[in-house]
Amino acid sequence: MASVSTYLNFERETEAAFNFYKSVFGGEFSGEGIMRMGDIPSDPEMPQLTEADKQLVMHVELRIMDCHSLMGTDAPKSMGFDLQQGNNVYINLQPDTRKETQRLFKELSTNGKVTMELQDMFWGDYFGSCIDKFGVQWMFNCAEKA
Repeated sequence: MASVSTYLNFERETEAAFNFYKSVFGGEFSGEGIMRMGDIPSDPEMPQLTEADKQLVMHVELRIMDCHSLMGTDAPKSMGFDLQQGNNVYINLQPDTRKETQRLFKELSTNGKVTMELQDMFWGDYFGSCIDKFGVQWMFNCAEKA
C-alpha cells in the first residue's frame, strides 16, 4: 500500500523530540521502537562510533492522527552530517474538530513560537501555525465551523 511520511533529522535530540510528539499525539513507536546507531552492524571500513554516538537514534517512527507517519534520525556532525534547520518544511495537520485543533496547537507550541494564532480564515477554515521547541514548523487547518 502506498503511503506518505515525514522524515525529521535532528542534530542529537531525535529521542527527546519523538517522546514529545508521542506525548502530544499518543500511540507507541512503530516496529521495535527506537533503533539506535549502536544497533548498526560494525563494518571495518567505517569509523568506530563513540559510546555517546551509539546511543543516538538511527530510526524511529510514530503514527499520528491515524493517517501519517513521522519518522526521524539523529544526524550529528561527529558522523559527518551537516544538518541545516530550514524553513521550507511544514507538517500540516487537519484535525476533525476545533477542540482537537486547539489541543494540538497548544501542546506543540508550548516552549516554541506561535507564528499565527488560530483563527477563522477567509477560505472558511480555522487556521494557525507554530514552530515547536525543536524547530519543526506546524500548520493547522480545521474545516469544522464554529
